[in-house]
Amino acid sequence: MNAQTFIAEAPELVAFADLYLSPLNPRRLVPEASVTALAQNIRDLGLIQNLAGLRDGTGRVGIVAGGRRLRALALLQDDPRFQAIPVRLAPDEATAAVWASSENHQREQPHPADEVREYGALAARGVDLPAIAIAFGVTERHVQRRLALAGLPEPVLQALREDVLSLGQAAAFTISDDEAVTLDVLARVRGHAYSEAHIKRMLKPDSIRGSDRRAVFVGRDAYLAAGGRIGGDLFADEDLFDSPDVLDRAFEAKLRAEAEVLRQAEGWRWAAISLEDYVSYAEIERLAAGRLYPVPGELTEEEQERHDELAELANADVLDEAGLALLDALSALAEGGYTPEQKAHAGVLVHVDRTGERRATPGLVRSEDRAGAEEAGVLAPSSHRPSPGATAPAAKPSLSATLREDLRRIARGARQNALLETPDLLLDLLAFQIGGRMGFLRALGVKADTVETQPSTGTGYVLDARLTTPPDGPKDPFRLDLAKAFRAYRKQGPEAVRADLARALASLVDVEDEALGHLLDKEAKTTIRAVWTPTAENFFGRVSGAILDDLWRHLLDLAPEHPTATTFARLKKREKAERLEHLFADPRAVRGVTEAQATRIAKWLPEELA
Repeated sequence: MNAQTFIAEAPELVAFADLYLSPLNPRRLVPEASVTALAQNIRDLGLIQNLAGLRDGTGRVGIVAGGRRLRALALLQDDPRFQAIPVRLAPDEATAAVWASSENHQREQPHPADEVREYGALAARGVDLPAIAIAFGVTERHVQRRLALAGLPEPVLQALREDVLSLGQAAAFTISDDEAVTLDVLARVRGHAYSEAHIKRMLKPDSIRGSDRRAVFVGRDAYLAAGGRIGGDLFADEDLFDSPDVLDRAFEAKLRAEAEVLRQAEGWRWAAISLEDYVSYAEIERLAAGRLYPVPGELTEEEQERHDELAELANADVLDEAGLALLDALSALAEGGYTPEQKAHAGVLVHVDRTGERRATPGLVRSEDRAGAEEAGVLAPSSHRPSPGATAPAAKPSLSATLREDLRRIARGARQNALLETPDLLLDLLAFQIGGRMGFLRALGVKADTVETQPSTGTGYVLDARLTTPPDGPKDPFRLDLAKAFRAYRKQGPEAVRADLARALASLVDVEDEALGHLLDKEAKTTIRAVWTPTAENFFGRVSGAILDDLWRHLLDLAPEHPTATTFARLKKREKAERLEHLFADPRAVRGVTEAQATRIAKWLPEELA
């Protein structure tokens, strides 16, 4: 066999019935979906690449190169165009074997960046998405995602082509609609192993995922109708709600409306809402509320027997819809409910849980309604009744969900900041969790998720640089000799490794148990004001004027009628926020502030952080 052997004659037309897959063909298994897609491609565009084969002693031709095309052609025998197929014939078996191996090994997938640009060029020429999918034998979803990448700024595509970015990292940039922000983030992530989630947060730090309970409860259409903006994350199949303030307002408005509907429908005296995802005992205590419970129901002997019969059938999965409805009715009757007398003195607290479902906590009696409830006999007298003449504490204005989340992040960041200096405590905590001693709870984000500590505004908030500066990573995270790198890392010595461990563990602290969190804060001496100072931007400008008035009087020991208090109360909210910011910036520089007041100001925290 010489070089000339490989130059075959022009293809011959061979009846499809005389073709078969040669044993020399190395691709024996081909996905059915791939064959179906290729068949559609050939039907629409024709057979672009010929088959290659070897004629056997019976005159039939075994296909050595083009086995997938042969399978696809088998699906097209209803089309006369494909009943005779052009085949390039090998002169001998040795040549056929070389052809078979060569085509299989020389098959090369295009670089994703080149594929993106090619799809983008076709789309720019007016070729629609289904046609591109057919031409390349891929799914329309695949083309849709590549076209999303084609819309990225050229520097991002070039970084993908140079393997500076992975395909997943490049895909993260598709959520951005601001080229300046995109290029700024690209410059920051070049050469570092940032996760896709981290890049998305850098591009849109304020966006809320469509799976967030507020977004689920409000709904996409209502959010858009309220003026909110949607950004898509095509690669995560999820919407991004880009207007958190709009979402918060829509969330609260819908929750208030549904609470009122529930009040009227069930006949409660009042209805209130909680913006949290659960109702804690602290929330009920804040309302100074007593608690009523449903009056148990009673079934007749006949009803009880019928209930038990239906329950047995239901457990055996043989109960029809009518039977299930009757079982539910009897169960509800047995469980009882609130009486009209109870509802006349009590209300319901409504919230939205973590899944976006509305929940209600009924039977709460406010302090001002307690006397009437006790007189009506629906509530037992309290053993903690306030002294005569005492007034119930006024309900405090609720904070927005965004501000509450900011305050939670600040507290979490302060705890992490303090724990940086206690690596032994962190190691003990790590062992406590990964040793399975915490059940389903956790104290550390060891799932490798990013634990959020950055509020929506960084004003007045400064963490240790070890928590905010990414560690030095390899220049090329895709081609790294891990064994060599690990040996070099260990040569740094135990102190460097321990410092890395402390930094990494501190950045993962996210304690869910309140008592454990208090213990850690005590041991680490967590001080939130060491990392956060309230300002007009990060707090004062985001709460009501009434809260600012109360705070001003509290900090400076002022009675409500004091001239300084009344003068402050007449200011515009912006001016109040600025004055408080000035007071917190340097209380001792403000005339008339005593040493005790300055100390109080230096230690003050919002109730949610105290």
